Amino acid sequence: MITSTRMRVSNNIVLFTLLLSIVVTIAAARGKGSRPPAVRLHKHNPPSGPQNVTYDGRSLLINGQRKLLFSGSIHYTRSTPDMWPQLLTRARHGGLNVIQTYVFWNAHEPEQGQWNFEGNRDLVKFIKLIQKKGMYATLRVGPFIQAEWNHGGLPYWLREVPGIIFRSNNEPFKKHMKEYVTKIIKLMKDEKLFASQGGPIILAQIENEYNHIQLAYEHDGDSYVQWAANMAVAQNIGVPWMMCKQKDAPDPVINACNGRHCGDTFTGPNKPYKPSLWTENWTAQYRVFGDPISLRSAEDIAFSIARFFSKDGSLVNYYMYHGGTNFGRTTSAFTTTRYYDEAPLDEFGLQREPKWSHLRDAHRALNLCKKSLLSGKTRVERLNNFHEVRVYEKPESDLCAAFITNNHTKEAATISFGGRSFFLPPHSISVLPDCKTVVFNTQMIASQHNARNFRKSSHANNHKWEVFTESIPSPKQLPAKQKIPQELYGLLRDNSDYAWYTTSFKLSPEDLPKKSGATPVLRIMSLGHSLLAFVNGKYVGSNHGTHEEKSFEFQKPVELKAGKNVVTILAATVGLPDSGAYMEHRYAGPKSITILGLNSGKLEITTNGWGQEVGLRGEKLKIFTEEGSKAVKWSPAVGNAPALSWFKTRFTTPEGRDPVAIRMDGMSKGMIWVNGKSIGRHWNSFLSPIGKPTQSEYHIPRSFLNPKDNLLVVLEEESANPGKIEIQTVDRDVICSFITENHPPNVYSFASKDMRFHSAVETPEPSANLKCPNFKKIKAVEFASYGNPSGTCGNYALGNCNVAAAKNIVEQQCLGKNSCSVTLESLSKNGKETCPGLVKALAIQVRCSL
Repeated sequence: MITSTRMRVSNNIVLFTLLLSIVVTIAAARGKGSRPPAVRLHKHNPPSGPQNVTYDGRSLLINGQRKLLFSGSIHYTRSTPDMWPQLLTRARHGGLNVIQTYVFWNAHEPEQGQWNFEGNRDLVKFIKLIQKKGMYATLRVGPFIQAEWNHGGLPYWLREVPGIIFRSNNEPFKKHMKEYVTKIIKLMKDEKLFASQGGPIILAQIENEYNHIQLAYEHDGDSYVQWAANMAVAQNIGVPWMMCKQKDAPDPVINACNGRHCGDTFTGPNKPYKPSLWTENWTAQYRVFGDPISLRSAEDIAFSIARFFSKDGSLVNYYMYHGGTNFGRTTSAFTTTRYYDEAPLDEFGLQREPKWSHLRDAHRALNLCKKSLLSGKTRVERLNNFHEVRVYEKPESDLCAAFITNNHTKEAATISFGGRSFFLPPHSISVLPDCKTVVFNTQMIASQHNARNFRKSSHANNHKWEVFTESIPSPKQLPAKQKIPQELYGLLRDNSDYAWYTTSFKLSPEDLPKKSGATPVLRIMSLGHSLLAFVNGKYVGSNHGTHEEKSFEFQKPVELKAGKNVVTILAATVGLPDSGAYMEHRYAGPKSITILGLNSGKLEITTNGWGQEVGLRGEKLKIFTEEGSKAVKWSPAVGNAPALSWFKTRFTTPEGRDPVAIRMDGMSKGMIWVNGKSIGRHWNSFLSPIGKPTQSEYHIPRSFLNPKDNLLVVLEEESANPGKIEIQTVDRDVICSFITENHPPNVYSFASKDMRFHSAVETPEPSANLKCPNFKKIKAVEFASYGNPSGTCGNYALGNCNVAAAKNIVEQQCLGKNSCSVTLESLSKNGKETCPGLVKALAIQVRCSL
C-alpha cells in the first residue's frame, strides 16, 4: 500500500462453499425460458505439470495461452489456517483466478536465524491450498512490503546491523536482503510451487513502491533498483518478476500500477513488450485509530476495472480482497487491529454485499468479452469530453466487444452506438460482449446487498470479572543507569509495547508554590506514541500522538512535596513505522521532561538519571495464559479499577457456527487475549472526528476457542470497568435487492461458447436474486416495494408509489427457500396502471435463519 492513500474443514463447510453461487433457484411462478441459469464457475482446473509463463505487450501467456487474470490479496498471516479454505473458495466463487500475498519477513524470522513457518505463518500450506482451489498465485517477496504491517515487514534485528541503511545501495542491507530472498525462493522451489515446476505461482514481486523514496537516496537509489532486479532474476524461478510503482523497472522485470484508477492514471509499461498489470486496486481505505469510516463503493471499483481492461489491461489485483485481522502486535504505527474490513470479504470472511457479487458479475461480463479483448484490434470513438466507446473486434470474424463509457459524474446519458441507443447512469461503463447487448453496467447493481449484524451471544456473557493491577516501579526498584531516557524503539527492540522510565528529585519547602491555586505542572515532550504518567506512585494522566503526527506534548498539574519526589513514565508504542526513507532512523519515546510552576523556576529533569525496564509484570508472567494467570493474586472487579489493570474472566463458547467478536464498550486502550492468544490491540478511547471509536468490535477466530470454556484476559491502560464488554456472534443474514426497469438482465443470462456470444435463456430480463448464506432459509420478508422506494439495505422506506401486491408476491416466491428470484415482469403485471411514466424500482429485504 502507498503511504499517501490509506487505504481476510469440515466436509459440510466444503459442501457449502462449493454451492456458494449468487444466481439463485428460480421461483415456480416464473415463465418458461425467462429464468437466468444457475451460476457456473468459470472452469479453471489446478495447474498440472510445468507451466511455461511468459509475456508480451498484451498479456501474460501461460503455456502460450493468453489469460484475463482477476486477482485478490489475501494475507495468510491476517487470518487463521482453518479460515483459509473458505476464504479461497469464496474468492474463487467471486470470479478470481489468482491470489496475491506478501511474504512477511519479520513474521518468519523475528530473531536472526530463528525461522517460523508454523500456524498462520505456514506459507507453503497456504500456497498449496491456492493451487488445490484451482487458482494461480502471485508471491510478493519484498522484503520491504509496507502493507500497514509492523516495520513494513522488516525484522527489528535488521535495524541493529552495524552501518545498515535500509533499501539503498548499502552492502549490509543487500547482504541480508539477498539471504532472505534466497531463503524464500529456495523454500518455494523445494516444494515445487513455481508454475515452471508445476506449482501455482505465476508471478513474483521484488521490492515495493520504491519510486516513492528513490530520490531520497539519489544515485544509490538508482543503483539499488538495478541490483534488486538483477538479484531477483538471477534466482531463476522460471516465471516473470515485477516491481509495483517502479517506472524504471529494469528488463525483464515488469513495472506495474497501484492506485484506484489505473485505467487512467497508469503511464503504462516502460517497454512496449511488457503487459499492463495492476497490482493494487484499493477496495477501501485502511484505517488508523482516530479515523472515521471511509468506504469505496462497489460501483467505483467495477468502473475502474472495466476501464482498465477496456484499455488493454490484462491483470487486476484487489488490495485487499480479504483484509483480516492484525493479531498481536503486528500492525504498523497506529493502524487498527481490523484491516480492510470494507473489502469484498470482510474481516470475518463474510461476503460484503454488494461489493463481492457486483465484482463477481463484472468478472463474468469481462470474461464474456475475453476472446475479443485478447485477440481483437481496438478502436476508440470519442463522442465528446464525457462519452466514448472502446471497441475490440477481429476482422473476418464475429468477435466484437464494446465498452460504452459515461464519464460525467452527475448526469446520465443516452448514447448512440451501432444504430442502437443505450442509457448509462453517471460515471458508468456498459459492457457489450457482442457490441449489441448490454450484459453489465458498472453503476447498476443487479446482485444482492446485505447488512452485517453483531448479536449478543446467549451463551457467552455470564462474566465474573477479576482484576490485577500493576505496581508502579520506583527508583529503588529501577535504579538510574542512564543519564537521559533511552530512545524507546531501541529500548523495546520490538519485544513489548511498553517501557518504564523512572527518576527522583528533591524539593525544599521554598521550591513549592505558596499562592492558593498555584500548582506545579509536569511537562513531557514525547516523540511518540503514547504514555501514562505517575508522580509519587499516583496516576496523573495520559496522552498520545496520531498516525500523522507521532510527537505530542503531555502537560498536567501534579502534587509535589518537600523532600523526595518520584516521576514514573510508562511509554508505549502502537506498532513500528512501515514506510518512508531511512526507516532505520525513526525514533520514539520521551525526549524532554520538565517541572514547571515552582517558586525556584523551571526544573529540567531530562538529564536527572533514569532507571528503565522493558515490559509489564503481567506480560513477563504471561498472566493471559491458563498457567501464567495463577502467578498473581486476582481480586473481584468492582467499579472502575485503577489505571494499568488486567481483567480476567471465563466465557462459554458461543452458540452456532457464525464468527465471533468481542465488543469493548467501556474500555480505553490495551490488548486482548483469548486462551493465551492475542487478538490484537484495542483503543476505544481514541475517538474519530464524529465522536465514535474507529473500532469497537474485535475478531475472535473460532479456532482460538476451546470446545466449551475459555479464558479472556484484557490489559487496560486507563481506569475502566469491564462490565459492558460483550461477546457477540456475527452474521450477514439480512439480505436485499434493489433493481430498476433500467437494469440490464442478470449477467448470467448470457454465455459464450465456441467464440459465439448468446443468450442462455429465452427472454433475459431484470430480476431480483436473493440467496441466504450458510444453508439458511428466508424466514421473513421484512420489506418489499415495487414503485419508488428509497433507502439502503436495512433501512428501506416506501415512496408515494407502490404496487400493493408486491410484498405478497415476494413472500409467495421466497419464504422458506434458500434462494429465490423475483422478476420485474411478475410485479409489473399486477401494477401496470400504478404510477404511469415512472421508471419503477423493486426493493426487497429479507431475513435468513436456520
